[in-house]
Amino acid sequence: MSIAEFEEISLIVCVGGLILFMLFILYKLAEESKAGKYGTFVIFFSLGLGFVGFAAKSVIKMFLES
Repeated sequence: MSIAEFEEISLIVCVGGLILFMLFILYKLAEESKAGKYGTFVIFFSLGLGFVGFAAKSVIKMFLES
């Protein structure tokens, strides 16, 4: 395993863990603010768009390299 492969795997694992932690924070934020179903949806949708961007970047990169 080369250093580049290790760095790529580490990036995916660490950022994935960070995303899971941030989803937990979003859940706690919605729960503590008593946002309700619609408010919780808005919180997860608006703040979760960054996660979609990160995933889309990885998928686009995979398609361009092949």
